[in-house]
Amino acid sequence: MALLDRLVWQIEVHLDETPSLAVLSERCTVSQHHMCRVFRQVTGLSIMSYIRARRLSRAARRIALDDMDILAAALEAGYTSHAAFTRAFAAYFGCAPSIVRQARSLSTLSLMEPLEMKKEMIVDIAEPEMRHRAEFRVVGLSKRCSFESIAEIPGLWQAFNAREDEVENAVPGAAYGVCCDADDNGQFRYLAGMEASGRTHGMDHVDIPAQRYAVFTHRGHVSDLPKTVYTIWNKALPDAGLSPAAAPDFEVYGHRFDVETGRGDVEIWIPVTE
Repeated sequence: MALLDRLVWQIEVHLDETPSLAVLSERCTVSQHHMCRVFRQVTGLSIMSYIRARRLSRAARRIALDDMDILAAALEAGYTSHAAFTRAFAAYFGCAPSIVRQARSLSTLSLMEPLEMKKEMIVDIAEPEMRHRAEFRVVGLSKRCSFESIAEIPGLWQAFNAREDEVENAVPGAAYGVCCDADDNGQFRYLAGMEASGRTHGMDHVDIPAQRYAVFTHRGHVSDLPKTVYTIWNKALPDAGLSPAAAPDFEVYGHRFDVETGRGDVEIWIPVTE
């Protein structure tokens, strides 16, 4: 079962408990960092935001269709008072629960239904090669991103390509797109750059530690790269029994990738535990 499916199943079965991220990661046999990253990547939501939305949606159904008392629905949803529940309900749905109860209808509400894997995003990819790589540094331009703002990354590459000759002591032959400094809310730093032995004034850098990697290859146009990445994190890694390590992952654009056409092979290096 894919990670998102396992996670949603755990949330739905234990919706009354509001399980912690640590408990969910243990039940899904995956690291908390990986779990939060995959969920944010797939849904655009944090796990806890999704749980709150699911509980409020279930409460709305109870109030509108089952004639449940508002306070009872509030307690079932994990709120300690009628007032706290009403504030949360109104903030999410844009109306008070009393209005929904009076209307006996959900037609005006945008309910959060149980999520499902985006099957159209799953593509066929080859099994990864397992490689070790020594510590190295990437120098370039970076910005904070989220999975909702990845459309900004091509612009970052355009800015770096215009300045790549400024990188001091660069190692020729490949460019690197590095994802690092991720948090549980799906925010991360993306750096477009080149391997270099030092620093460059006016540019950013990230030091990537010596690590074991699962290396996947994306073949085709770079516009389809998000599907390959989606498949790696949601299916290929779990299928291979691999657990991501808490280290930067990166894309390598080498001689088999044509910058002008956006076509060719891109290697995706995912750090994994030993």
